[in-house]
Amino acid sequence: MPPRFRRYLPLYLAGVIATVILIWIIFRPSTSPLPPKPPQLPPIQELPPPELSILAKPPDWSQLNQFRDCISRNDFETLLSEVFTTSDSWKKFIQLEENSVEIAVDDFQPHGKITIPFADPAAVEKPTRFWRAATDLAPYPDGKPLDGLKIAIDPGHIGGDWAKMEERWFVLGTGTPVMEGNMTLTVAKLAKPLLEQLGAKVTLVRDKTEPVTSLRPEALMELARKSSPDAGPEEIRKIAERLFYRTAEIRARADLVNDTIKPDLVLCLHFNADAWGNPNQPTLTDHSHFHVLVNGAYNSDEVALADQRYAMLHKIFQGIHREETLVGTTVASVFAERTGLPAYHYSADSPNVRQVGQNPYLWARNLLANRLYDCPVIFLEPYVMNSIHDYARIQAGDYEGMREVDGKQQASIFHEYATALVEGLSKHYAATRTPQ
Repeated sequence: MPPRFRRYLPLYLAGVIATVILIWIIFRPSTSPLPPKPPQLPPIQELPPPELSILAKPPDWSQLNQFRDCISRNDFETLLSEVFTTSDSWKKFIQLEENSVEIAVDDFQPHGKITIPFADPAAVEKPTRFWRAATDLAPYPDGKPLDGLKIAIDPGHIGGDWAKMEERWFVLGTGTPVMEGNMTLTVAKLAKPLLEQLGAKVTLVRDKTEPVTSLRPEALMELARKSSPDAGPEEIRKIAERLFYRTAEIRARADLVNDTIKPDLVLCLHFNADAWGNPNQPTLTDHSHFHVLVNGAYNSDEVALADQRYAMLHKIFQGIHREETLVGTTVASVFAERTGLPAYHYSADSPNVRQVGQNPYLWARNLLANRLYDCPVIFLEPYVMNSIHDYARIQAGDYEGMREVDGKQQASIFHEYATALVEGLSKHYAATRTPQ
């Protein structure tokens, strides 16, 4: 071996040994056990959506946080159990604590709740709302007790070419067809200038016999099929029509009221009726009556629907019932006095109605319009369209002054409706507000 190579042999051997050791370290078998496999998680399942009314959107429960300290425990419980519900089914979703209320915000997550503190009765804060009670309004100038009051008039139904579809149409012989949607619009247009003369700012939710909604029955056929999969074609068509004029139409009006008009008060104008059977050969009755409706009396099925439960709580927290009752009481009293109409009475065992106080004319019901409109709503149901006497007045049409109708001197039924309503509102606000 050459001396030169011998000199570098130790370094060469050291390099080889180091390389072998490094390779062994890298590739040696592990003596420690492998880490356990993570447990296999079950596949993620989406929770079903909350139970909702048809065409309703899921509520934003966080909006209730704005009503902290806005109502006492006693007032909340009284309204909830004695006005807004007809059974104790609400206890499944609403739990009363000593100083707060716990509200279930998810039908499928028992721990998903929102807590709203109750107010000390001596320190109740004013709730957030766009409408103003009569006591919130500034002093009014002489002769204008409605000064500054924002009123939306909602003429019930649609009328015109839609009246037959709505089933608010009948004709007797060669008489003028009776169409509730046309009649309520006539009253609305008579009431508007009378209210404005007293200082109110008045908007009609509709001012013609056309729908507010852009939807039509054809667009709702698929929804109708899904809602009643066993129904035949004719029944599906009828369901789609009802979804149009009963549901989509009122929801469109609610969007207009809540997002654009933002009134202090909504007046829902209707005419009552008894079952008339064949609209081309209607049955006439010999009686008439009158009542006013405010929101309330949610039955157990309605409380179980998330959107309706939310709307109910929203109204309780805002203090809407108090204002509706105060206005409705005066309007009902004046209306009954001016028209002589007796009170309508619901069946004592009805599961979806409550009498308000001891007032025979004032009742609470959960109707789509008075639920969706986010402010006080006075819902009027005077006269009976197929009453012998009211029918004669309807056939006489609208006119000024007095005229002999049905054997006696009478004002136009439309003028009587409008003036009695306006007088009732004038009396209430004049008595409640402070004059300048």
